[in-house]
Amino acid sequence: MYETRREVHFGQRVIHCYKDRANNLNQLWRAAAKRHPDREALVCGQQRISWQQFDDQVMRLAAGLQAQGVGKGDRVALLLANEPEFVLACYASWALGAVIVPVSTREQMPGLSYILNNSGASALFYDAGLHVIVPPQQQTPELKQRIVVGGGYDQTLTFSELLQHTPLPDCVAVHEEDLAAITYTSGTTGLPKGAMLSHFGMVHTIMGYTQILGLDEQVRGAAVVPLSHVTGLAALMAVVLGLGGTLVIIPRFKAEEFLPLAQTEKISYTLMVPAMYQLCLLRDDFSAYDLSAWTVGGFGGAPMPPEVIDQLARHLPHLRLSNCYGATETTSPVAVMPAHLTREHLDSVGLVLPTAEVVVMDGNFRELPPGETGELWHRGPMVVEGYWDNPKATEENFIHGFWRSGDVGCLDAEGYLYVMDRFKDLINRGGYKVFSVEVEKCLTEHHDVIEVAVVGKPCPVLGERVHAFVVLRSGVELTPAELQEFCAQRLADYKVPESFTFELDALPRNANGKLMKRSLRESVAQR
Repeated sequence: MYETRREVHFGQRVIHCYKDRANNLNQLWRAAAKRHPDREALVCGQQRISWQQFDDQVMRLAAGLQAQGVGKGDRVALLLANEPEFVLACYASWALGAVIVPVSTREQMPGLSYILNNSGASALFYDAGLHVIVPPQQQTPELKQRIVVGGGYDQTLTFSELLQHTPLPDCVAVHEEDLAAITYTSGTTGLPKGAMLSHFGMVHTIMGYTQILGLDEQVRGAAVVPLSHVTGLAALMAVVLGLGGTLVIIPRFKAEEFLPLAQTEKISYTLMVPAMYQLCLLRDDFSAYDLSAWTVGGFGGAPMPPEVIDQLARHLPHLRLSNCYGATETTSPVAVMPAHLTREHLDSVGLVLPTAEVVVMDGNFRELPPGETGELWHRGPMVVEGYWDNPKATEENFIHGFWRSGDVGCLDAEGYLYVMDRFKDLINRGGYKVFSVEVEKCLTEHHDVIEVAVVGKPCPVLGERVHAFVVLRSGVELTPAELQEFCAQRLADYKVPESFTFELDALPRNANGKLMKRSLRESVAQR
């Protein structure tokens, strides 16, 4: 257990911090490279990069960026898929004291232009295949350098050219409150906001996951979610490399490819959405793989069906499953469920981390007692300072160090945290409040349901009725009546969906992979 103490940070925030900690991310990875230079740092397909090679390539890349005018505090955008170049560019930027701006490869030109201009990025790394969405120079006047990975064009700087520089001897001095990343929120409503992640917050995220999940420097973590998202960036890449472990980079998730890779690479740590675990279990050959090294499995972002937990317990009794709850603004986790309590407390997202505070507030900004439902406010070293170049949004969403999450939830008397819904996703059916998450949890308990989203359908009489979008297991057919009967046995009658849409493919998600309920609400409103 790490010792904690109260400290003052970001002006006037008094928060619990881990007492003994690294000052920044650079201290962690450089120490790891010195401890075991020959151990693997990155694995991606046939590529294997040792810690010594990692150190050399990062510092060469940093020298190359520096030669192009990139310095401390400059923003470096990364339009890169899950690949070693993303990681190397990220750590090279940090070595210079620069700030990374990760961008989803699913983004389009208008969104990319906004992020580049809003962040004031001076350099952009991008995959050659994505050149069609890179905006022209006149749309991004502050963008001075464009660095292409996997190809080259006339007068375009390449990643390989930067690696030809003599390695930088040392990292630039970085204070722990300095920015490490500007990660843009999903932007499901309005323009996305740039959450300002600090070295301070990232270091606490690494220590929080290490303590609660029981990780160490032997960890072999699988990056199966996008590294451009806060989960891939902080909870996987930063945690694994901060500990000095091995990051196994997976460009895209397919269960039929992940399982043999997990066996071969002896993957020990994952953090995935529940649907990924389900897809693994649906494989007929699941039990044929030796997954004994896989001991830590985090999940979040959606309800985990109890059937999936039970199946994993039967097939992989050594796998410790933990719900992990957090957000971009919290640099990932504020609560984690200890693995031995996961099955017993399925409805809870976990226990609040030692350095975090979560309070439940009513509409008049008064704290509510245990068991009562309100808005969840979060405070701690993992909470970001605010939103980049957006003082209005910062003032509205951050109050004396607490971030107003917009989540509806409660804390019980034993300290378990429950998240019922987002305020905007609450359904008002004739005065009865329906938490969409509760209905979604119910439906995902059905053996043949892979994914579900519940929204309010406009009704001239009741205001809203409950509508469910459902993705079924391949080859399965179910009727609305069958699902209604399933729900009726588990939910109050007014919570049972009155209409359904069966989707053949995955539900719509934005560039960050977040479910786009707004588009679903708009879709059902037009029917």
